[in-house]
Amino acid sequence: MANVLIIDDDIELAELFQDYLQQEDFVVETVFTGQEGLDAALNTPFDLIILDMMLPDIKGTDILIKIRQESLIPVLMFTAKGDDIDRIIGLESGADDYVPKPCTPRELVARIRAILRRTEHKAQAKSEHYLDIGPLKLWTSQRKVTWFDQKLDLTSTEFNLLEVLARQAGQVVSKNQLSEKALGRPLARFDRSIDVHMSSIRQKLAKQAEGHQYIQTIRGQGYQLIKE
Repeated sequence: MANVLIIDDDIELAELFQDYLQQEDFVVETVFTGQEGLDAALNTPFDLIILDMMLPDIKGTDILIKIRQESLIPVLMFTAKGDDIDRIIGLESGADDYVPKPCTPRELVARIRAILRRTEHKAQAKSEHYLDIGPLKLWTSQRKVTWFDQKLDLTSTEFNLLEVLARQAGQVVSKNQLSEKALGRPLARFDRSIDVHMSSIRQKLAKQAEGHQYIQTIRGQGYQLIKE
């Protein structure tokens, strides 16, 4: 039973989603202002946060940035239908995925469950298993990554994407494969989520890699983690 926080100033819509999620066995708390949402997010343990990007008192991106400074909790953002700029800014700020408004409660639940499946911590095996690709070490059970022996802070979606690449190191992985395996959904036309997340991962890797690109873009095909 997962605990979900909804931050949305559309009271009628938020309560509709709350009722539906509760019927699906989620524990749901709903707040209607950005400040209430930020306070709740930073002071109460939730499994996932649903964040509207268009709030009257605090911008959704500002809330997201502050959450990311304290926590790696999965964040699913609501964006206006067709507003690519909001989506890109949200993803760059650390959101795990987005749902365009309007959406059906059923689609929302599907997205939530996909995220929770990906971020669920499995029981740690007696012998810790990790992927070892040159300077990159990735512990799948703990969802921990080190890069040149330094801890690498990633969002849950960034971890999933890097894990997919690491498991196929040296091979080209298509954007559709990455979307299916890391986001839990097919890649939609004109969807730049994968590109935005990959850009963020590259920036984090580059800080300790002296400018060397360990993740290559293979034009028209996808991405490849260089195996050294």
